[in-house]
Amino acid sequence: MRDNATEVTAAGIARLAGVGRAAVSNWRRRHADFPKPVGGTDTSPSFALTEIEEWLREQGKLAEVPLRERVWQQLAGHPAGPVTALLHAGSVLLLVHDRPTEWLALSATTDDRGLAERLSAALEGVLTPRFGAPPGRALATPAPAALVPSVPLLRGAAELAADVGARRAFAFLLGRHLDANPRQYTLTPPGPAALMAALAGPAATALDPACGTGALLHAVRTHGAPCGQRLYGQDSAPELAALTALRLALDGPAGEGAGPTVRTAAADTLLADALDGVSADVVLAHPPFNERGWGHDELAYDPRWEYGFPARTESELAWVQHALARLRDGGTAVLLMPPTVASRRSGRRIRADLLRRGALRAVIALPAGAVPPNNIPLHLWVLRRPGGTAVPAPELLLVDTTSLAAPGDVREQQAWATVQDAVLDAWRAFDRAGTLAERPGVARSVPVIELLDDEVDLAPARRLPPPAAGGSGAAGLTAVREELAGTLRLTTGLTPRPAVPAADPARWPLTTVGELARAGALFLRTPAASGADSRTGGAARVPVPVLTDHDVLTGAAPSGTFGGDDEPFLLRAGDVVVPVVGGGATARVVDGPTEGAALGRGLALLRPDPAALDPWFVAGFLRSTANNRQASSYASTATRLDVRRLQLPRLPLPEQAGYGERFKALAAFEDALRLASRLGEQLVQGLHDGLTDGTLAPE
Repeated sequence: MRDNATEVTAAGIARLAGVGRAAVSNWRRRHADFPKPVGGTDTSPSFALTEIEEWLREQGKLAEVPLRERVWQQLAGHPAGPVTALLHAGSVLLLVHDRPTEWLALSATTDDRGLAERLSAALEGVLTPRFGAPPGRALATPAPAALVPSVPLLRGAAELAADVGARRAFAFLLGRHLDANPRQYTLTPPGPAALMAALAGPAATALDPACGTGALLHAVRTHGAPCGQRLYGQDSAPELAALTALRLALDGPAGEGAGPTVRTAAADTLLADALDGVSADVVLAHPPFNERGWGHDELAYDPRWEYGFPARTESELAWVQHALARLRDGGTAVLLMPPTVASRRSGRRIRADLLRRGALRAVIALPAGAVPPNNIPLHLWVLRRPGGTAVPAPELLLVDTTSLAAPGDVREQQAWATVQDAVLDAWRAFDRAGTLAERPGVARSVPVIELLDDEVDLAPARRLPPPAAGGSGAAGLTAVREELAGTLRLTTGLTPRPAVPAADPARWPLTTVGELARAGALFLRTPAASGADSRTGGAARVPVPVLTDHDVLTGAAPSGTFGGDDEPFLLRAGDVVVPVVGGGATARVVDGPTEGAALGRGLALLRPDPAALDPWFVAGFLRSTANNRQASSYASTATRLDVRRLQLPRLPLPEQAGYGERFKALAAFEDALRLASRLGEQLVQGLHDGLTDGTLAPE
């Protein structure tokens, strides 16, 4: 085996062959010729990718490694690490993007070392026009010796770009790397990033002083970007500043000078600002929180502290003032903040001065789960740099969206759209008029004079009364009560008839889902094969909703969004979907409202042959508690269902239909109970709120 060859783990082998990790473990035990580990540890060994590919082909388990997987495995197993490999691949993809004919000429070089030498010079010719001359730019030109181990990866990445384009090829590799290393990066999801860009508005010059992987600048780029746009990013991690530069350059059209001007710097923004000469129209930031070493001792006399010197525990207010200092007069900044910054006593003087001078324009509370860390409902601060003869605004906009989406739902398309629409509607109306009529429980503009008390507490939840559950006042609650009464009558009519004990307990011959799938009685699709993703962003080829595991568990309509690069797998009426994680005995038959949605992650799909199986019969028996127990495996934090092991009785179709009708009636009763429960909770809370806030009389 060649030194420094790409290595792959058992999980990577499973992905290449389209099987589970248990299958890879079985191969290692059963096949003496399975390749030996070349690295890793005893519990997590790694193998040579070339040897694995050869073995899989010999066994007939892999006709050809999919191009995307081959490129990813070469990147993930790169001897210099995946980040270095990603930077090398991104640089070459930029060459392919800007100078495709030059890459074609270079790629004809058969010798890896010769290609590396020629490629290094070619990359410098692309990177300098794009990002400026070294040493000031964040992305260095790789030396020929460093490029030699990357040559197979670079050829593969260019081949992938020929199929899907350079931008999508890099987006795939970057996205896969971020997914594989979730604890190493603090990411801003696409929805909140787009909301921040919309709040700020179009910008000729935009800056992110804590750019990470460039999500916020990417959102600015795609939000009504004017011609000749200039994008600036800075991060203390050099590799993140370099990745941001590549991502933004590949976002634009091909050719030097055709896209935005991109400049990124690798330096500590507060302690060693490398972009102090920038005057931006827009500043967006998701800065680090709760930093104690942000520079309190070193920066006591820094001119950026126009609104007061931040306390050691107030690093976030240092970032706020840095953003204001980098804005032109009248420019807008939008920053993600932890909620404690709005009310922490040590920051009250700075908050007061931000209000008095009209710099702080809005504080917006997002639902928990919208942005990591997911257990905290973060705030958005919208700021505008005062300037000229403008009179400071007399009011502050407060928006609280925490009640508009549950933490588990906020990343789904419908829930997030509700949040985003509420925020933008309130902000645009307030920004035009300087004031906003109260929107109960969601938004109001508060006179600054009311906020300048001893606490200067700007938390929206403490200044906004809760929304009236079920609508406005007594009329809304009356409507909820009437709907609840109708639902209860329906539920009574759907209540199952009295149970009749069987004369003798039935003892049917049993078969498994796996056996039925092999016999062709049903089609089985497991979650590992599903192409729809309800939780990640991306450009979908088909704009369809996604049925998520949460939707199945709660009986809700499809609420996810399709975010994969492949075609979505669409549901048909009569399909049976089963969540595989969580330990609950649940199955759902796809009906008219659900038909046409895409299958989400975490769901197995069974498509019965109607000539052999009744779908309601299948779903009903799959929900058996005993059935789920025998087919489940237990880990330290979750229960996983092996759908192939679930059992069904061998019954003729007419007998199946009898059971199916009863199971279908039970499903209708269950849906009515869910609706009655939601309406009852809404009515009870609304009555509590109305009685306690004085809008309802106790009579």
